[in-house]
Amino acid sequence: EITSLLSLCGGQFSGEQEIRVNSPFWILNIPSEEMARGLMKRTVCAKSIFELWGHGRSAGELYASLKNYPTDKMLPYLQSDSTYKIRIHTFNKTLTQAQKIKKIDALEFLPFKGKVNLKNPEHTFWILEDYGMNPNDVPEEPIHLYFGRWIADGQRELIESYSVKKRHFIGNTSMDACLSFIMANHGRVKPNDIVYDPFVGTGGLLISSAHFGAYVCGTDIDYNTIHGLGKASRKNQKWRGPDENIRANLRQYGLEKFYLDALIADSSRPIWRKGMLFDAIITDPPYGIREAPRRMGSPKETVKSVERSTENHFFVSSSYHLSDIFFDLLKFGAEHLVMGGRLVYWLPIYRPEYSEEIIPRHPCLKLISNCEQMLSSHTSRRLITMEKVKEFKDQDENSYLLDGQYMPYRGHNSFREKYFSGVTKRIAKEEKDNQK
Repeated sequence: EITSLLSLCGGQFSGEQEIRVNSPFWILNIPSEEMARGLMKRTVCAKSIFELWGHGRSAGELYASLKNYPTDKMLPYLQSDSTYKIRIHTFNKTLTQAQKIKKIDALEFLPFKGKVNLKNPEHTFWILEDYGMNPNDVPEEPIHLYFGRWIADGQRELIESYSVKKRHFIGNTSMDACLSFIMANHGRVKPNDIVYDPFVGTGGLLISSAHFGAYVCGTDIDYNTIHGLGKASRKNQKWRGPDENIRANLRQYGLEKFYLDALIADSSRPIWRKGMLFDAIITDPPYGIREAPRRMGSPKETVKSVERSTENHFFVSSSYHLSDIFFDLLKFGAEHLVMGGRLVYWLPIYRPEYSEEIIPRHPCLKLISNCEQMLSSHTSRRLITMEKVKEFKDQDENSYLLDGQYMPYRGHNSFREKYFSGVTKRIAKEEKDNQK
């Protein structure tokens, strides 16, 4: 997320030190404070950003680092007519107030000339202390210390304010608000972009993109979901209300003006004119766990079922193999994304068989990132971000079919079977344990 947002702001990701995965603190080299503020206006992963004045693996190293920091860079924030306060944040340890005051007093060698104002200071400085990741083995002294000037906070409050629990219209697979914003950031969504979700469902992924000023649209094969009809997914509610739909969700957050439309359509069949239409495609394809993947069938095909929708809408549905979903999605992104546009989607994985080679590829799309979210001990899903780097030609349409790397995704509902095989084994083990 940080890498994507830096590139959106015109910067480039580069760490002054090796990024430690098991640490909540990163040191980044960002060209300007303006860029740092732009980054924090978007991120839901980062909590705060600071201008680093000094750091070290002990208090002595920190103080030496601070004494070497250029005085001319400090002075604008330490003037006699300014106000300030110093705060302490400790990770994996709680300090007493007396301990905090002692650590603050130890910084008296810094040339502060202004007055302390604890309620509304002009400048806030932070001591950040890292006591490691193990709550059962907390060291007496921090393993790393940082001191810096606070610049801005991230957008973590969006997770709560856009919570699915408070949302007007939800379904079984509505995307968590935090993940939705992370996906929009991976897609580098910006004002006036056009963002498309081919498996739109209840429109959860449209909301985060609209929040960032993009115009949003989507398609889905389910007539009832698009129109907000039928049984409700919410607890203690039997039927959906008259105003439960995607537009109502966007209206709830004051984002209705960014809503283009949602169409009833099959993502496996072309409905869009040829050419580059979308700045980003952000989606969560069906895995076949809660809701079965479906596409439009015909009497000539082996018909799985014929379903009747509300208001006499009929459709014939046939199986939609998991492999075919991703083939079609990548081909669609390669053809309809603008150059530099991004495709962001979730790929379900059976962990014992996972390797990077099974990530679907396309000659027009470059893999940007691949992040894992654990679902169970044996399954996870990968958040895949791809960027269009080559113009789509007719010969690229079926190029992926020549590559054997997709064979692990061949076969109807393979992920579903593997997902529930673990559940079945766990239930059997619990029953066996209970009999002992």
